[in-house]
Amino acid sequence: MKAKTSIQLMTAASLVALGLSLGVAPAAAEGKLPSKIEKIGLMVQDMSNPFFSAMTKGAEDAAKQIGATVNVQDAQLDLANQNTQIDAFMQQGVNLIVISAVDEAGIEPAIQRAKDAGIIVIAVDTPAHGADAVIMTNAVQAGEKSCEYLFQQMGGKGQVLLVDGTPIQTIIDRINGCKTVAAKFPGIKIVGQQASKNDRASGLAVTTDMLTANPDVTGIFGMNDPSALGAVLAVEQAGKTSQIKVTGVDGSPEAVAELKREGSPFIGSATQNPAEMVRQAVKVAQDMIAGKAPKDKTILIESVLVTRDNVTQYPGW
Repeated sequence: MKAKTSIQLMTAASLVALGLSLGVAPAAAEGKLPSKIEKIGLMVQDMSNPFFSAMTKGAEDAAKQIGATVNVQDAQLDLANQNTQIDAFMQQGVNLIVISAVDEAGIEPAIQRAKDAGIIVIAVDTPAHGADAVIMTNAVQAGEKSCEYLFQQMGGKGQVLLVDGTPIQTIIDRINGCKTVAAKFPGIKIVGQQASKNDRASGLAVTTDMLTANPDVTGIFGMNDPSALGAVLAVEQAGKTSQIKVTGVDGSPEAVAELKREGSPFIGSATQNPAEMVRQAVKVAQDMIAGKAPKDKTILIESVLVTRDNVTQYPGW
């Protein structure tokens, strides 16, 4: 009996150790959920991107509806900043953290600290290890829709450039979605792929480099609208406006304006809904407090294609 008990204790200890090694904390280690959401902390990757401005508006709307306050913090694409911001939110006594993570794995220890303190943590736009749930665009679908339209408008043939971005899951998924569609078009050849910093200036720079090396390109996919609009500038500066078509992902106000601009090589964008992501994050947190944990911890929002043909009907952000 003594030996059997020792073995059982060792097995239990081994299971706990295994759980910790996988980044799964024992349930007892996490703090008790708040009884009410009164303070919301929103953590965005880069406030210079209009996507995160729209996310902020969604947070403010959701907070107003439930009588909560919201504090928005800009990580400026720096994991160390997000670690510090989570610790600050803990000191401030926030009840809910909504995070667009710069590094989905690197932020896990900080998320666990917050959960141990009884804070609900919901990831938006991209996964974050340890979060209670993640709400994001169906990024694979967005890449597929944007590129399928691009390839169709190219007549199903030609050379294509991919303006990539920072290696977070949502961007990886968009690029993979594009490549999946490309495999169905034997006449399409991807001849270049470089990572931007997700903004217009770096989108311009990397596209300019790729166009120099590949002058016969007729299509460009930008993994978000800022990088795609940077590609548009590169195309125009190279004098290839009539030769090259460009698509992106976001459905941003800037993309809408570009679709309406006569003569632009920009022809389409697969949408995201940043404000809705945060509204849903707050709803999930409210449900958790009411004892209704999400059945599926990953909630995907459908992406739709906006083109010159339907842009006037698109409600936008």
